[in-house]
Amino acid sequence: MEDTLENSDTNIDREKQIDERLQKVLDKALYAGGRPVAQHIRNFLNGTWLGEPLHVVLKDIPTGAWTIAMVFDLLDLVLDRPEFAVSADTSIAIGVIGAAGAVAAGMTDWSDVDPPARRLGLIHGLLNLSGTALFVTSLLFRRKKSRRNGRIAGALGYAVMAYAAHLGGKMVYRHRVGVDRTDGQVFPDSFVAVLPESILAESEPTRVMYRGAPILLIRRAGRLFAMAETCSHFSGPLSEGKLVGDSIVCPHHSSRFALEDGRVLDGPAVHPQPCLAVRARDGQIEVRKASTSNVTPV
Repeated sequence: MEDTLENSDTNIDREKQIDERLQKVLDKALYAGGRPVAQHIRNFLNGTWLGEPLHVVLKDIPTGAWTIAMVFDLLDLVLDRPEFAVSADTSIAIGVIGAAGAVAAGMTDWSDVDPPARRLGLIHGLLNLSGTALFVTSLLFRRKKSRRNGRIAGALGYAVMAYAAHLGGKMVYRHRVGVDRTDGQVFPDSFVAVLPESILAESEPTRVMYRGAPILLIRRAGRLFAMAETCSHFSGPLSEGKLVGDSIVCPHHSSRFALEDGRVLDGPAVHPQPCLAVRARDGQIEVRKASTSNVTPV
């Protein structure tokens, strides 16, 4: 019995090593030694410019196109009309093109996903690749005038894609991948004292609490900044991050946010950090909600 448990633990560790190693290889390739061009490409694929994960948008293209293809295949099978066959083939081709973009964006997102969602994300990605391969095979059969085999390959591809989508939903709703991790945090509506002014050192990110919500305070070059301390990407502690000019870099996945307005400068984060109005008054640093800027002269 003990031997069985040990073998089981060994297999689990080996599986963990596989997805961890794959992620490290992919992450290294995508960052390309930290070159600016590579970061710009990552920002585009993550969806930093969009304010939402790009993968979520692109995955609707193959999902919709292949669903339409299945409908046209059924109509073609029942009514035997050439226009339905052409429509089905065209829809599959559009889905394959869209899937290429969704795969690129999805792989970029997965390179920064933490356990336990990392394993689920790997399976989700492999299933999507398999589904796409089946639809490519379906197209090849159709071009060779083997429509029956093409329909079978397409139906199998659709089934695989549907299950992959189910796993994608689990990643979002169970593991909160791609959602704003700061959502739901409560900050004061009016100014409240959170820290004695004398304690906040220059250029030293400092974490304070307000009713269970962590807040980041920074004094830099004669100004005070305040924002949500929990990184919107994967809840990294920004107070442990590094200041780069007037921005803060998350220690977990290197997302970079502007101190002045919380906007995302570098992904993988796509959601901006909530900002707070901040001021020094009567020897105390006070904060409250703010809609635009969180910077105050000292």
